[in-house]
Amino acid sequence: MSTELCNFTLAQMRDGLKTKEFSASELAKAHLDEIERTNDHYNAFITITRDKAMEMAKDSDDRLARGEGKAIEGIPVGVKDLFCTKGTLTTAASHILEGFKPEYESTITQNIWNAGGVMLGKLNLDEFAMGSANITSYYGNVINPWKKSGSDANLVPGGSSGGSATAVAANLTPIALGTDTGGSIRQPASFCGIVGIKPTYGRCSRWGTIAFASSLDQAGPITRTVRDSAIMLSVMCGHDAKDSTSANLAVPDFEALLKADVKGKKIGIPKEYRPDGINADVLRVWDNGIKLLKEAGAEIIDISLPHTKYALATYYIVAPAECSSNLARYDGVRFGLRVGGDKSLTEMYELTRAAGFGAEVKRRIMIGTYVLSAGYYDAYYKKAQRIRFLIAEDFRKVFEKVDVILTPTTPSAAFGFDYKPSNPVEMYLNDVFTVPTSLAGLPAISIPAGLNKDGLPLGLQLIGKAFDEQEVLNMAYGLEKMIGFTTKPQKI
Repeated sequence: MSTELCNFTLAQMRDGLKTKEFSASELAKAHLDEIERTNDHYNAFITITRDKAMEMAKDSDDRLARGEGKAIEGIPVGVKDLFCTKGTLTTAASHILEGFKPEYESTITQNIWNAGGVMLGKLNLDEFAMGSANITSYYGNVINPWKKSGSDANLVPGGSSGGSATAVAANLTPIALGTDTGGSIRQPASFCGIVGIKPTYGRCSRWGTIAFASSLDQAGPITRTVRDSAIMLSVMCGHDAKDSTSANLAVPDFEALLKADVKGKKIGIPKEYRPDGINADVLRVWDNGIKLLKEAGAEIIDISLPHTKYALATYYIVAPAECSSNLARYDGVRFGLRVGGDKSLTEMYELTRAAGFGAEVKRRIMIGTYVLSAGYYDAYYKKAQRIRFLIAEDFRKVFEKVDVILTPTTPSAAFGFDYKPSNPVEMYLNDVFTVPTSLAGLPAISIPAGLNKDGLPLGLQLIGKAFDEQEVLNMAYGLEKMIGFTTKPQKI
């Protein structure tokens, strides 16, 4: 029975706890045992918090016995190691934060614990959330549970929330918290055959989340179903006075309002997401999604987002610029790694940052510092901000005539660790379909939509109007039912 508990969705676990088919303690133990059995292979967790999880589960059982269960009472949760958790090692998968145990709790994780969630541990990621494959972590690569048909070669899970996606796909947790700066929830969700939603920028508090790019970062859930994502969004979202970018808007009961009716809805299909040479499997899955929606009574409308072609270049100016500013705080003085403590202050800074940051983080800090420097600010950063405004305007105009936009999530399925791009920009192209939405601050979800010729999952992305997560969830819920994706990766 214990292993079977790991197969349930969040909604099924919630129902089972209410009817006393199993306890929160049994649920937590089953997941912890599965994590400890498989984590040496997947490397999804950096820190496993068994004692804390069992203590939280016992408290949940006590509340459930008193009839005081909350929204996700007793449900196991994996936390991307970018969220500060009080008294628990928080690393951002970087050597420079070695040994850092915050004295405070992030707003997002506090919301989860207030709703009855049980923390299983902290999940691996690309260092400081910078990457598209989960191969830049100081704690090693994360392994995707999926494999190509007839092959034993390990594949990347996508990034930066690769540990979160692998943990959900491998049944190590029903829910994982992720962050999405340019696609870091949606892209790994697509690679791992699960659901991932990035809410509107400002819908979830950023307080206590280690910053990469402050005008882009947004927390969101990675789950197995759209319903589970709706449940989690209602728990995670909300105004936070500690975050000046947090939107002071009421949070709907996304699950209660969930409906699969797509009839009469207007679906935008952007021509810019269909470039020459697009992967044939990606195109086939996209066309099938369009066909299913049309057959269900949706109106398919061809649209144009003309500034899309500039999105990737714009993102890789704006995001590194903000990262170079945010990461200036890691200097070996107040917390984390310190190298050369007996040296001068400048030497200690240099030695600590040289030893503490990985190659990709250093690359982005240098790019960001360059585009913000005197003589280049106007030529690069200021121009990128203007183009960002035009990209957002493209979406605003299109949403005057459509309800949601349907696109592929990624340009390919998961690839192997032997993939060697000729330059870093080639790796950045994995975010080509997700970055425009992030620059515009809009909500978007990825759902599993089919398999490629090698038997690997491919996702479809639905993009909505600002703060209209409900429409995005409803359309995804309807499409999820029509597609009926049930394939699972092989268990180890």
